Amino acid sequence: MRLVLIAALVAAGASAAWAQTEPAKEQSRMYFNVIDYGAQAGGEADCTAAVQAALDAAGKAGGIVQVPGGRYLVKGHLSIPDNVTLEGTWRAPARSIGAGSALLAVEGAGSPDGEPFITLHTNSTLRGIAVFYPEQANENPPKPYPWCVRGIGDDCSIINVLLVNPYQAVDFGTYPAGRHYINGLYSQALYRGLFIDKCFDVGRVENVHFWPFWMIDGDSPARRFTLEQGEAFVIGRTDWEYVTNCFCIAYKVGFHFVALGDGPGNVVLTQSGSDVGPTAVLVDAVQGHAGVAFNNSQFMAGIVVRETNPGPVKFANCGFWPVNDTARMADLRGGGHVTFSSCHFAGWDRKRDGEPAIYADCDGLTVSACDLMDEGKRQITLGPNLRAGIIMGNRFRGGEKVTNNSPGEVQMGLNAGR
Repeated sequence: MRLVLIAALVAAGASAAWAQTEPAKEQSRMYFNVIDYGAQAGGEADCTAAVQAALDAAGKAGGIVQVPGGRYLVKGHLSIPDNVTLEGTWRAPARSIGAGSALLAVEGAGSPDGEPFITLHTNSTLRGIAVFYPEQANENPPKPYPWCVRGIGDDCSIINVLLVNPYQAVDFGTYPAGRHYINGLYSQALYRGLFIDKCFDVGRVENVHFWPFWMIDGDSPARRFTLEQGEAFVIGRTDWEYVTNCFCIAYKVGFHFVALGDGPGNVVLTQSGSDVGPTAVLVDAVQGHAGVAFNNSQFMAGIVVRETNPGPVKFANCGFWPVNDTARMADLRGGGHVTFSSCHFAGWDRKRDGEPAIYADCDGLTVSACDLMDEGKRQITLGPNLRAGIIMGNRFRGGEKVTNNSPGEVQMGLNAGR
């Protein structure tokens, strides 16, 4: 009887030991280090094959490919398989490649439509990595390169990544990439920053910062190119996009809402902004039933809604101020209704040509609880295509100066400012 009991205890102990060691063993198989596959830090040896071999090994069962601190020259391009993470040492987006994990990209100069440097697939992630283009030129125009990162498939993620100087940063729109997640993306994208389209399920974008991490001099040729032609955020079809804490500076267009083959999208943006650019928000089209809404955001300078727009565009608790040649703060057209609520406007009509802060020739306009801060300037002009206007409860400093050319119904009242 005693022997039976001892045998049972031994078996139980062995079972317990297996239960403790086997998960650890399985867990160890989830990590793959690029050094073990032949990658060499230092920025001289081509590590394309080594990094891709580690990714392919991880792709057999899903796993994490680790890139230790250092600079790794990648002369080709990389494909991150389904359920795989390519991970470096950064735990927050960096301002320079520094001592962290950096990939040096050189392929594709002169071919903006070529193969992206990194392609994410379903449920794959790029995390804690910096990418630098050592052969990019401070010229106007700079060297065109393919997209730095592209998503193909749902649930692609980018977390705590620095893309120092890509010509085009992140493409989540050429192919469907629904339920994407971006948190902590810093970049000086020279031509295009983030492109979203074909998102047929909710996408989330947080803490994106498009800023001159590579070429800070505002008079440099590359910076001039971005101000003349660059667009930071280009958003097409997305069925609910949540955008939070996203910023750009010195782009021709900050936020551009477009309608391509799959139609327009609807977006909610909070605590975001576009600085030092002629057009902070450009709306070609948004979904007619949902539209786009900015909350607690700031803009320098103008808002343009084109004739092609059918849907609502809304701004709440937002601030607007000028660049040197700002005329109108908002130029509004199309078939949608535009709303400004609890916003403030300062510095329009820089050339003193009599331009209003808001020119509205769209289907409808609401301006309520706003502060138009420049005394003696025209605040609002209503155009001949406006069918409905509500202008109530605002502060018009220097007195109300509103021109109404609308044949539609316009309600005005309770405005103060003399």
